[in-house]
Amino acid sequence: MSFSFETKNELCRLPIQKLCCARAEAYGILLYCNTFNGREVRIITENPNFSERLPRLFHRAFSLSFDRQPDPGQPGKLIFQMTERSKLSRIINLLGYDPGQNLVLHINFGLLEEECCRASFLRGVFFAGGSITDPLKRYHLELATSHLQVSRELEVLLRDVGFMPKDIMRNGSFVTYFKQSEHIEDFLTMIGAPVAAMNVMSAKVEKDLRNSVNRRLNCDNANLDKAVEASQEQLESIRKLIRAGLMEQLPDKLQQTAALRLENPELTLSELAEEFDPPITKSCLNHRLRKIMDLAGDVE
Repeated sequence: MSFSFETKNELCRLPIQKLCCARAEAYGILLYCNTFNGREVRIITENPNFSERLPRLFHRAFSLSFDRQPDPGQPGKLIFQMTERSKLSRIINLLGYDPGQNLVLHINFGLLEEECCRASFLRGVFFAGGSITDPLKRYHLELATSHLQVSRELEVLLRDVGFMPKDIMRNGSFVTYFKQSEHIEDFLTMIGAPVAAMNVMSAKVEKDLRNSVNRRLNCDNANLDKAVEASQEQLESIRKLIRAGLMEQLPDKLQQTAALRLENPELTLSELAEEFDPPITKSCLNHRLRKIMDLAGDVE
């Protein structure tokens, strides 16, 4: 089950109550559904929960029933259709359009003055034209319609309520989308899907934690590589002094340091410093090893 499917299932559990909000939600569905004109309304879905919600929503919003709707339990694509002229005229009139003129779709902002109605309208838009990618993969929520003017006005509406969407045209559809996780979380919360919003937040925390761990591991590996390289350089310098017969001429502290490094080539400086009796500081040990390497550098 996709993340979009689960999100729409969550939205379907919301009750249908106020008439203004039911009408706003149905309005969003109509502007973003498969067909809405003066001759036909056609809504196609594969979500059985949305299929159950639609007839109740349209009855509450317009006191109308669909002329054609799927049988209960029918699998696959579920088609809702309305072609009766009187029903279409009623919907067109209630949404603020003129039934006597050619229907040019745009958003009637007069129906969306209340905050609850704007949220319901956007929920309808998401039901009919929305999709969201699994946030564990990437952050992407989009709303697609075939109507350019509707797409432009939706962007204005989203900006009015604090979002910063982007738009693109794809395969004949006009797509409004978000890629910022914070905007996706806020949008889902606004339209009534707080569980989906929390899942986006959780996915972000999980990805941030995974990235942090990976950065830490990469940093630790880089530090380990440097420590191994430094240890090899120290060992080579010690062996060079031994081959030149110069080790016995070094001060006792340097001879002791060289002996401990030869015995413990895998230890870090901090660990090697603890092997001395009494232990010495890491800074002191580093100074001794540098002295050994400088002396080895003078050997031809």
